Amino acid sequence: MTINVRAYAAHSATSDLQPFRFERRAPRADDVVIEILYCGVCHSDLHNVRNDWGGASYPMVPGHEIIGRVVSVGAGVTRFAPGDEVGVGCMVDSCQHCKACEHDHEQYCEHGSTYTYNAVDRRDGQPTYGGYSEKIVVSDKFVLKIPAGLPLAGAAPLLCAGITTWSPLRHWKVGPHSKVAVIGLGGLGHMALKLAAAMGAEVTLLTRSPGKEADAKRLGAHHVVYSTDAAQMAQVAGQFDLIIDTVPYVHDLNPYMPALATDGTLVLLGFLGELAPSLNTAPLVMGRKTVAGSLIGGIAETQEMLDFCGAHGITSDIEVIQIQDINAAYERLLKSDVKYRFVIDMASLQN
Repeated sequence: MTINVRAYAAHSATSDLQPFRFERRAPRADDVVIEILYCGVCHSDLHNVRNDWGGASYPMVPGHEIIGRVVSVGAGVTRFAPGDEVGVGCMVDSCQHCKACEHDHEQYCEHGSTYTYNAVDRRDGQPTYGGYSEKIVVSDKFVLKIPAGLPLAGAAPLLCAGITTWSPLRHWKVGPHSKVAVIGLGGLGHMALKLAAAMGAEVTLLTRSPGKEADAKRLGAHHVVYSTDAAQMAQVAGQFDLIIDTVPYVHDLNPYMPALATDGTLVLLGFLGELAPSLNTAPLVMGRKTVAGSLIGGIAETQEMLDFCGAHGITSDIEVIQIQDINAAYERLLKSDVKYRFVIDMASLQN
């Protein structure tokens, strides 16, 4: 039987999110039915709802930072049982057989990952709806185990902000001898500071905004450098093995290139689009430096990140809200008025 679900949905790019009812699919043999307890609010939720990237399909139920409790499992599921605390991130399926999927990089599926919302289920052709809802039905391959003792509300943003920053840190082999810089102190940036510091790196925040020193150091930064101060930037020339760039809008990368060490990499996480001004390739050529991009992470990598966070007691800094306040939260997101991630208490759907 299908499952009737309460949710909040956007019905156009310009309308507020409103209460909405819809049917989740009848569970398949490999499905896990999850009661959603908390859902993080990602900046990409706002972009998708307002169709900033194109391709929006309405009604849209956002949410891909999902923490919940297993209600039931299909006959073929052995890894999960009712009562388990679990998570669901940005993907709910992929082709499972391309080169990327075979290497546990489902986010780069050659046939396209199936996203948790604003996508189409590759098996039944129905729209996918996200975590601003009571329940979700997900293939067990895309369900994650939440380590015991990890605070559930604070764990929700790990399913996107956490894995988005963890993946490049792991890919570029950050460890105790690494020097890492993070550009921007928001939802992604604060997780990058926490994770890089816990991995043993020497961590620097690069920021244009004064007054962030105390918070940055509380989150794990050893140094804070003002990127608009030429003298301070000159002092860090050639220092960083990896720069994590979390800025979500077009910005000039050229001032950061001298800060990379030889063989260093600046990896873009927050911005999708054309760079402006254009990138001067001379520092790349003369120092074998790289500008790269990275997208969330695969399921195995996400479980690795969650286990690491469980072992180190790492969660996101959050502000818990009621679902009825989601439209006000979106307006605050536009003003960067949150430290550092909104998380919806989904029990508020009962109100």
